[in-house]
Amino acid sequence: MSSFIQQISIMAIPLLLGVILHEVAHGWVAGKFGDPTARLSGRLTLNPIAHIDPFGSILIPGILILSHAPFLFGYAKPVPVNFNNLRNPKKDMVWVALAGPATNLLLALGCSALLRILMIASPFLESPFLSLVLQPLAKMIYLGVIINVALAVFNLIPIPPLDGGRIMVGILPLQAAINYSKVEPYGFFILIGLLLTHILDWFISPIMVFFIQLFLGASMSI
Repeated sequence: MSSFIQQISIMAIPLLLGVILHEVAHGWVAGKFGDPTARLSGRLTLNPIAHIDPFGSILIPGILILSHAPFLFGYAKPVPVNFNNLRNPKKDMVWVALAGPATNLLLALGCSALLRILMIASPFLESPFLSLVLQPLAKMIYLGVIINVALAVFNLIPIPPLDGGRIMVGILPLQAAINYSKVEPYGFFILIGLLLTHILDWFISPIMVFFIQLFLGASMSI
């Protein structure tokens, strides 16, 4: 039980940071394309209280950890975006949707750089106290890479209402996009089915391994 609590404690910061910045990115980019809804709703903030969803930010990640799932997923309360306010709704929707996963990949890259700096500096920082602090910090940064890669890859699955589904709606011809968007009310149930049957693992795992090796190298581990 104590190891589980320790694991949750180390994961909490990178997971919350990943899901919050993911949502803030959606709202920020939407604002750049003409929709101020997220800003007016007070959602362009790093205050976790404004973003935490009990189900998506706490319950789902906890279940995935307990079930030893091959990836970790969570989400914050979606930032409100009024696509009708965008200057070119169909085209701009793609950039708004891409902003979240792109932010997670940038966070993964940043964590990778921090981890490499920490590993280079570690021989010069040897002391019992620093070791006590730096070891969990390195683990947290390492998990920051894993978690943000997982968030980016999962959200790019082309099933509405995930970001990948919205990207598909944005790039498909109009009639095909309208038909495709009708999947959205059932998208969450489709995802649950794919998760429970582990079918999704076959698609997600190879992509995650590619990005993790890209950011961390095939041999880097904590």
